[in-house]
Amino acid sequence: MSFPNIGLVILIGVVATAVMDMWLLTLSRLGVPTTDWRLVGRWVGQMPRGRFAHASIAKAAPVRGEHPLGWLAHYGVGIAYAAVLVAFVGTDWAGQPTILPALVFGLVTAVVPLLVMQPAMGSGFAGSNTTAPVRSCVRILANHAVFGAGLYVAAVAIACL
Repeated sequence: MSFPNIGLVILIGVVATAVMDMWLLTLSRLGVPTTDWRLVGRWVGQMPRGRFAHASIAKAAPVRGEHPLGWLAHYGVGIAYAAVLVAFVGTDWAGQPTILPALVFGLVTAVVPLLVMQPAMGSGFAGSNTTAPVRSCVRILANHAVFGAGLYVAAVAIACL
């Protein structure tokens, strides 16, 4: 088993993340609240200062360049997830992708925002400190299912090239 070209993995991650972003843009235009990448950038930008958890990331001191930093982190994580998927299911998947591993993996990645990001940014485990925790969880699961579908779509498109 050999590891595929790193460029292939990067492309799969970028395309899958872009698919998720198109989904989020659609939701936003329908009036559904979506992720504020500026706040993700603020969270990431606070880490070098030793701040990993906040009572409310919205009330934390802004970080210079937080908006692009949030987007960079978002795409970096998408690429890292693509690498983990390919490493986990095997390099053959990238050449002959199937949807089930990608969808399942996409759903599994929802654990990170639910159990790491939300608590660290002040929203509590699985959004328990928000006004609608169940709705928040459902949105995260849906967003990550779309990301999983994006992993599959990206791999299929690249395999067809």
